[in-house]
Amino acid sequence: MPLREPLPVAPEPRASARLGPTVHRNNGTLTITAEIHHRPGDADTLALSALGWVLADDDRAERLLSLTGLTPDVLRDNLTDRTTLAAVLEYLAGHEPDLLLAADALNVPPEKLVAAHRELTA
Repeated sequence: MPLREPLPVAPEPRASARLGPTVHRNNGTLTITAEIHHRPGDADTLALSALGWVLADDDRAERLLSLTGLTPDVLRDNLTDRTTLAAVLEYLAGHEPDLLLAADALNVPPEKLVAAHRELTA
């Protein structure tokens, strides 16, 4: 089921920014680039990468919005906010199949996603 509102699109990164995946809109479709290199302890980048992974699947993205209460506008406006990123990781931690799939896609152990959530909420 397509989302009623457009998915968030990442702002253009500044030269010094270390963002994970970037969401690009092209003729009504989304493309997420995922050239991701996680640094140890970089919970923000890992959470942003996880968000990109979630948004790559319409059903999963719809479920994220439904369960977290986030909206596309909130995501767009708070893309790098630690509370928003923590909500994404909490969503994954609450559904083990997605947690395992995300960890595999991001090439990290699932425990690292859970630890990143703890770091973001500390």
